[in-house]
Amino acid sequence: MNIIYLHGFQSNSLSAKGQLLQQYCEQKTNFQVHLPDLNVPPLQALQAMSTLIQQLEHPVLVGSSLGGFYAMQLVVQHALPAVLINPAMQPWHLFRQLFATAQLPYAVTEHWSLDESQLEDLAHLAVSDVPNAHQILVLLQQGDEVLDVKDAQRFFSQPKNCAMIINEMQGTHGMDNFAEKIPMALQFLSDHLRKM
Repeated sequence: MNIIYLHGFQSNSLSAKGQLLQQYCEQKTNFQVHLPDLNVPPLQALQAMSTLIQQLEHPVLVGSSLGGFYAMQLVVQHALPAVLINPAMQPWHLFRQLFATAQLPYAVTEHWSLDESQLEDLAHLAVSDVPNAHQILVLLQQGDEVLDVKDAQRFFSQPKNCAMIINEMQGTHGMDNFAEKIPMALQFLSDHLRKM
């Protein structure tokens, strides 16, 4: 199984959860973790991930925050199993709140700045229906200080988008206890990969 970990906004390929996942999977011979750097414009990030998915045998996705948003779009496009960690459901709204118009473009890295046209791209990318939502495990923590987890709860509780949801009290946006959830997440992905 090839696990593609999609990090969140203002993170990178060395993200804490990605590293935890890689360290855990190094002990397992049948799991390979890929940690791409997604610090590029959204359309470019999704194109690169689609290309990577097509190159890998038995790919699955794990996405956190903005990476969770990307993973959701890729699930629909490629019919893959995925685990979403505190996913950003409408990142364009979030970024507009965080960065007033006067602060855009926002320099995320030395080589990438987020601008208004990219926020519009995010809005156009967003899917309203996830036909294979049963292949998604959504991990939420109500103590998320960045996102309103009720958005993901509502979306993935709809009959047409019904996914498996674990919604914990307290917690943080970074999901500090993610290491404890890795075995469960991998079991979920493995089970759904076998059903494909």
